[in-house]
Amino acid sequence: MALWSTGPNRTLDANSLAYSTRNLSTRLVVPVPLRFIGKFSNLSRRRHEGVCCSSLTKAASASSMESQDAPSALSASVEEELDHVMRFKMSDFKILDRISVGLGGRADEVVFEAIVMDVGSPLYNTRVVLLQLSSVQAQRRGKRAIEVLKKLVRRKLMYHSYSLQVHGYISLPASEHRGSFILVHGYHGSFSLRHWLQQSDWLPTLEATLALDEESVRKVGEDTTGGPAVSRQLRIIRLLMRDLLIGVNYLHSHGLAHTELRLENLHISPVDRHIKVGILGNAADFYEDGSDAGSMDSMDRRQMMIAFDMRCVGFIMAKMVLRELMDPLIFAKFKAFLTKGYDPSCLRELMLEIVGGNSSSGNAGLQILDRNWGAGWHLLSLLLANNPSKRISCLDALRHPFLCGPRWRVVPSMEIIRWGLGSTAMRITEEYIYRQPQRNRLAHFIELMEMLNPHPKPKNWLELLPGKWRLLYCTGRHIGLTLRQPPARVLIRDVHLTVSRASKLKANLSFVSNIGFTVMIGQDWPHDKSGKNGSLEVKSLFGLKAGRRLYLKQEEQEKSAEKFSFGPSSSETDLAQKLSGKKWRKVIPFKEFPSSLPAAKLVAGDIDVSMTLDDPLNQDVGTARNVLQEVRMQIPPEMFDLSKLVCGTYVDSRLLVLRGVNGSALVFTRTFVNDSSCR
Repeated sequence: MALWSTGPNRTLDANSLAYSTRNLSTRLVVPVPLRFIGKFSNLSRRRHEGVCCSSLTKAASASSMESQDAPSALSASVEEELDHVMRFKMSDFKILDRISVGLGGRADEVVFEAIVMDVGSPLYNTRVVLLQLSSVQAQRRGKRAIEVLKKLVRRKLMYHSYSLQVHGYISLPASEHRGSFILVHGYHGSFSLRHWLQQSDWLPTLEATLALDEESVRKVGEDTTGGPAVSRQLRIIRLLMRDLLIGVNYLHSHGLAHTELRLENLHISPVDRHIKVGILGNAADFYEDGSDAGSMDSMDRRQMMIAFDMRCVGFIMAKMVLRELMDPLIFAKFKAFLTKGYDPSCLRELMLEIVGGNSSSGNAGLQILDRNWGAGWHLLSLLLANNPSKRISCLDALRHPFLCGPRWRVVPSMEIIRWGLGSTAMRITEEYIYRQPQRNRLAHFIELMEMLNPHPKPKNWLELLPGKWRLLYCTGRHIGLTLRQPPARVLIRDVHLTVSRASKLKANLSFVSNIGFTVMIGQDWPHDKSGKNGSLEVKSLFGLKAGRRLYLKQEEQEKSAEKFSFGPSSSETDLAQKLSGKKWRKVIPFKEFPSSLPAAKLVAGDIDVSMTLDDPLNQDVGTARNVLQEVRMQIPPEMFDLSKLVCGTYVDSRLLVLRGVNGSALVFTRTFVNDSSCR
């Protein structure tokens, strides 16, 4: 929360308090102290009569009569429900000069800082926060926050460490047909986590607040402190995320879901250096009143509510790492991507287009998520999974490699191993320095991915293959512009393969290869890459069947060397030698190297080729012929003649590997670039 200063006076009368309240905005924009003067009086027309706080000063006399007269605001039954917390009087507090309207953007909540002045109270001389709730809905949230304490108070240490403490309440008598309910809760600084992250010097300030000592180093499993800004930011994110997950798991273990997890409801205490989960006014029980905890309906309700909280944690993690998502417009694109049902494992392709400029080297958030073989993207995809049953739990997230430093030895699952192989292959292709060592590494990773293919059956391919894929790399020959003198200078842009299912009843697929290119005119092409745009489109129908990929013996490969040109390390002997090493021995689920692996066989039909060019190139047949010849020379032959694609050897929600008739492998990543439905 951000609390604004109302003036130098340490006590407030009814007139000044009502004046300050009427002139306050309902949304926190600037999280710095702001003093209100008379020239802002034109803002008093805002409709906040429902949160007028003159009752705070009038409450002193009203609360003094509570010992003589029966309270009119709460019935006896309500008092019994709230008897496990303290009931305060307004005379117990000294109101400070800091006030804010709209905690989390709500106009029916007014926040005051105060100091407990009652000598007999255990909170004597302690700073607290008074949250005045005016509307019926706001009062219901305040009373619900007190009721939740009955379940959480059994483990006071955990509650005090990871939740915003609720000390009690003040019940004011009804006035003008409406009452007021004031919640008294702990003070943990004026900033929420959103306000922390919006500061220009948030990283060093937050490091100083958290006091990164040896205890903090042990907590995140880091061997070193300090370091570059990316490493420092990763350490802070690990601390905050682990604290948040522990606090949320504490709620889940007590049968509660927060349902309102967001940056505005998280606070950092400089005293114990813990994340405090905000007021539990909307906390929901897993099991409804009278329902059986073991029934299927209750289990489904529990799973759905936990999944909802974990999705909120995913949004919090995304905003902490990718600070561009603080922008409401960018976050709207991010959320629309998920709302439309796209797989969150493909978020990297989307974020590269939105914030990275097709490069991750200049963005600290993308670098953080790319570390440790893309472990950050994997955790984010599990937190934001479209299927609630597939979202990760708090305990599993705490054991995820992204949140565990090098001091902790985490045994990765097969899913994380596959993810790491694919992420590493993608990063190598983005470097675009295809020397022989890199080509060998890429071929090695592709072969490992094929060995660990999670979807070998054609029925899985029918579900995962349809979509738009971008070509990342081909293990075949690579021809560029620098060592030749072609008749037309052509710069290849993105190469896409769009797969659609012709019929749900048959295993028929439509493949469309789209190659975008630029024809550079003139002699200054090494420095000026502008020119005329064009595109080449190839269409074909494919049938999908079950097949096997055979590994040739060394002698068989030598006999067929004159007919086929295999990629590097394609023989069984060389591949088995690599995989028999100590590094990969525990990863490959085969005791002996297999002679064949299951694959999805592709049976091609007729081919349809069309090319478009901008003016004036489309009027010259000879130039168009030269351009087509140059495009065919630079792109993989399988993208021009789709009938040369013979099988698919790896597919998941984000990566695809297809094999050509000459043995070369084409690696694709699922993309949403230029897709109007994502905009």
